[in-house]
Amino acid sequence: MMEFIDARRLTGPNVIFDGVGSILDVACSAEEGEQLVPVWADNVGRMLEALDWPSAEFAFVNLEGGISLAFTAPVDQLYAASEINEWAWAASAFELGVSQDEPDFDEAVVALRQSAADEANIELMWLIDEAAANNKTLLWDDDEVSVGLGGTSETWPVREIPDALEWDRFADVPIGIVTGTNGKTTTVRFAKHILRMGGHNVGVSSTDWIAVNERIIDRDDWSGPGGARAVLREQEVDVAILETARGGLLRRGLGVERADAALITNISEDHLGDFGSRNLDELLAIKWVVSHAVREAGRLILNAEDHRLVARSKNYDGELIWFSLDSANDTVTDHIASGGTAFVLDDDQLLKVENTERELICRASEIPLALGGAARHNVANALSAAALTWCLGTSLANIRTGLTSMKQDENPGRCNIYELNGFKVLIDFAHNPAAMGALFDMASAIPAERRALCFGQAGDRTDDLIRELARDAWAIGLDRVLVSELAKYYRGREPGEVFDVISNELKSLGATDDQIRHNDEELETLEDALSWAQPGDLVIMLALGGATPIQERLRELGAE
Repeated sequence: MMEFIDARRLTGPNVIFDGVGSILDVACSAEEGEQLVPVWADNVGRMLEALDWPSAEFAFVNLEGGISLAFTAPVDQLYAASEINEWAWAASAFELGVSQDEPDFDEAVVALRQSAADEANIELMWLIDEAAANNKTLLWDDDEVSVGLGGTSETWPVREIPDALEWDRFADVPIGIVTGTNGKTTTVRFAKHILRMGGHNVGVSSTDWIAVNERIIDRDDWSGPGGARAVLREQEVDVAILETARGGLLRRGLGVERADAALITNISEDHLGDFGSRNLDELLAIKWVVSHAVREAGRLILNAEDHRLVARSKNYDGELIWFSLDSANDTVTDHIASGGTAFVLDDDQLLKVENTERELICRASEIPLALGGAARHNVANALSAAALTWCLGTSLANIRTGLTSMKQDENPGRCNIYELNGFKVLIDFAHNPAAMGALFDMASAIPAERRALCFGQAGDRTDDLIRELARDAWAIGLDRVLVSELAKYYRGREPGEVFDVISNELKSLGATDDQIRHNDEELETLEDALSWAQPGDLVIMLALGGATPIQERLRELGAE
C-alpha cells in the first residue's frame, strides 16, 4: 500500500537534478511506483497550468521501499511548490484507490495561488538574474540573500534588497567540499591546519561548529547548506572548507552551486535505514551530489580503494584526482599513465605523482596524527587533505608543514592517545564498521601488555551488525570489554538488550564473565577501565556520546 512520507523543498543541487524545486517521498512497491509516476506528473502539471506557473522539469528516482518524485520551481515559491506536491499526492492517491478522499481542485487552486502570491519575492528573483548576468555568486535562504563570498560579500534581508549594486566589487574565495562516510572531520581539520600554515584565513563549516580560523562562531552540527552559507558570508574568510554530510545533501541539497574541489573520502555502512539512504548505492548517490559543484570548472577527489567510487567515476566527465594508500593501485596507475594526478603512499612516503614526476610531500612517520604510521586511516586522511588543499592552490611545502605540525589536540575525539600512570588511553569517535575496523587495526599495532575496549552501540543497528563488531573487536586480542549502556541511543531497544547481544557473542568467542563489564554511562566505563589498567596496558575508548567529557576527566587525572 502506498504511503505519503514527506514533501519538502530542494534548495540546491541534489540527487534528482541540479536545480531547485520540491520533492515528494512515497513508500511503495516498485510496481506501485510505476503506476504513480504518470498520475502524479499529470496532477502536478494540471495544477501548474491552472496557476500559470513557468514550465517545470519533472524527475523521479526509484528507491528501496519507495520512490521520490520532484519538479523544479521558482526559488521564491518553494513552499508553495511543496504544497502543490502534497495536493498532487492526495489527488493521485484518490485516483489510484489508495484514499477515499478526493481533494477539491478548485479550492486547491485558490489556496495555492494565495500561498504563491504571499511567498513571491520579485526583488529576490531580480537579484538572482542580475548576479547570474554578472557572473557573481549569490547565496540565499529564507531570511537572507548575499552576493560575493568572504571579504567582498554583502548580505541583506530577503525583503530589503537594494535597487542597484556595484557588481565589480564582488568576488569569490576558493571553496573545498568534503563528504564521505569516514574521515570527513579529520580531513577538514587537516585541511584547515594546512591552509593556516599557508597564511590563509580559513572558514570552516562542520559537524562540530562554524568557525573562522580559531574563532568559533557557533558550536553545533553545521554540516548542511545553512552552515556553508553562514561561513561563506564571514568577512574574514579568504578560503573555505565545507564539511557536507548525508542529511543535508538528502533533505535540501548542496549549499553552493560551485566549488574548486570536492572530496569523497569513502562509502561504507553508516546511517543506513532512512528513506533515500537504505543501502550503499543510495548512499553513494547522495554523496556523489558534491560532484555537481566541480564538474564544469573544478576537481573531484576520490579514494581509489573504494570500488563504488571507482565504478561511479567511469561516467564522470570532469577532472579527477585520486588518492590511495597503495601506489600500485590499478586505478591510480592507469590514471597517471593517462596524464592524471594522484596522491599516494609509497612505503613510508606521501607522494604527489603526475606523469613521470614523483614529488615527496613528507613521510607518514613524520605526521603526528599517523602515530608513526600505525594509524593508516589518518595517513589516508592526510593524503586526501593534501590533494584537497593542493587543488585550492596550496604549495607542497605548505602541505608538508601542515601535515607534520598538526598535533592531536587539534583533532579532538579522533585517534587521540593519552598516557596516564604508565598505560595508554586511546580515544576515538569510531561508530560504524569501517571506522571501527580501522581503529582496531591501529590498536592491534600499538604494543601493549593487555588491552581493554570501552564501547557501546546504538540500538538501531541490527543484531548481526552488533555481533560482527564484537567479533572484530575480540580478534585484536582483548583482555577486557566494558560496555556502556547509552540510554540516549536505545532507539527502540529495551534497556540491556544491546549489551546482551554483545555479551553473548563475546562469550561464544571464549570471553569469560569476569572479562565483560557493564556500566550505564561512558564516564563510568572509563573510570572502571582506568581502575583496571596497569603500566604497559592499552585502554581503547570509543566515545560515541562525545569525547569532550572523557578528555576533560583524563586531564583532571594528569594524563598527557
